[in-house]
Amino acid sequence: MSHEAPRTPLPIAILISGRGSNMVAFIEAVAAGQLDARIALVLSNNPDAAGLERAREAGIDTAVINHRDYARREDFDAAMVARLRQAGAELVILAGFMRILTSVFITAFRGQLLNIHPSLLPKYPGLNTHQRALDAGDSEAGVTVHFVTEELDGGPPVLQARVPVQPGDSADSLAARVIVEEHKIYPLAARWFVQGRLTLSEQGAFLDGKRLPDTGLTYQPDLDRAAT
Repeated sequence: MSHEAPRTPLPIAILISGRGSNMVAFIEAVAAGQLDARIALVLSNNPDAAGLERAREAGIDTAVINHRDYARREDFDAAMVARLRQAGAELVILAGFMRILTSVFITAFRGQLLNIHPSLLPKYPGLNTHQRALDAGDSEAGVTVHFVTEELDGGPPVLQARVPVQPGDSADSLAARVIVEEHKIYPLAARWFVQGRLTLSEQGAFLDGKRLPDTGLTYQPDLDRAAT
């Protein structure tokens, strides 16, 4: 007869700078039992971030480390690392965190740091991704979950979702359709990590021991079902 102890939910931390819509998707995924994790901390560089109140309403610990209090990016990053270590975070989720991280932070959480970027990487790293896709006449746009490395928006992709560009699309209308997909694929990628299935090595991102394609997997609803 098995007497295995119940698994302790993995402690994760979420970094935000604004309203944290992806943070809300994580709160909902945890509450629904779709993600076997505990949100140990929501951390922001912005004391006025609207997402902080939303996290408090959900009973989640929050902290603010204002980047303006630090002359050097490295010192700011070191302060964040210390706070996240204190919270016991084993996975760090960047959810609209609008600061470029230095190697101080990235090295501390290498292989435990995920970001979501609103383009089909490697296309359009950086800002204004939807307008850039429209200006280029692309037939589709989308979003990518990727591991974070020192290269801006250049870490190995894990999962992408694609949406068609429709006639008459604006950057705002395209963004509104893309964000629906963001809220599906980001908790799913985190679930793979929590389950021990998703890892990072020098060779790239791996799922179930197999190296993922250079653009990651393309999201399909059956991926979600297979992960439960």
